[in-house]
Amino acid sequence: MYIDQKIYKAKSININGKLFQFDEPKIMGIINLSHDSFYENDTKSPIKDILNKVKRFIDNGADIIDIGGASTRPGAKLPSVKEELNRVLPVLKKIRTKFPEVVISIDTVRSKVAEEAVLNGANIINDVSGGYGDQKIIEVASRLKCPYILTHNIEKSINSDLIKSDHVIKEQIRFFSQRIKELKEKGVYDIIIDPGFGFSKNREQNFNLIQFFEMLHVLHTPILVGVSRKSMIYQTIGGNAEESLNGTTAMHSFLISRNASIFRVHDVNEMKEVKKLWKASFK
Repeated sequence: MYIDQKIYKAKSININGKLFQFDEPKIMGIINLSHDSFYENDTKSPIKDILNKVKRFIDNGADIIDIGGASTRPGAKLPSVKEELNRVLPVLKKIRTKFPEVVISIDTVRSKVAEEAVLNGANIINDVSGGYGDQKIIEVASRLKCPYILTHNIEKSINSDLIKSDHVIKEQIRFFSQRIKELKEKGVYDIIIDPGFGFSKNREQNFNLIQFFEMLHVLHTPILVGVSRKSMIYQTIGGNAEESLNGTTAMHSFLISRNASIFRVHDVNEMKEVKKLWKASFK
């Protein structure tokens, strides 16, 4: 079973009045609408091709579709709010119409983008800034009763400065405990945490998170992981993002054994295979 009842409690979040259960790992497929992402983007793809990609994701086991229109790789510059909205809203509306039942998350650090996306069909706000990028984004999540993904990050730095800590997991537990308390005080109760692999962390700190990942379960929240094709993988094994699928699959295997709740991935079918083999081995 996915949840060891002696250690962990089964978790769920409320999405539009329905319980979204984490009795087994969920797969989040990435639709990237930013022109300067570190790995493949869909900006030049016709809407027909994007919808076909979403269908493949769903057919291959994706539970959530994550749509983003602004790169947060190190050194990337955010587009204007208008440009970000122009990138994501037309695609979001088409996906919602074509796939009315699929759960959609909006990957943004802007309150305006989050609000417009939720009003046009998104279900979850995925904010990699940790709530620091735009303080109003928390108010949007509260007012619209929208689940919120809280990413560990540094104030005033989406992905440029490094955290100054030799004990990253202790820093994370302190950060999440405080931020979860603040979110609940502001009326946000459906919270998913993301340790933020690659965000304001060096390679050693990223792997430290892998080593002590299970300590995050003391927070009793679903945990999202996003390591897909990131530099922590390809800088370690050599190569580049395009050559890092095998390494990504290995990392997903480590993290599924540590009871991660959601896997944000570029390669949905390969993640489905990891999940199938894990279930056959440990269920």
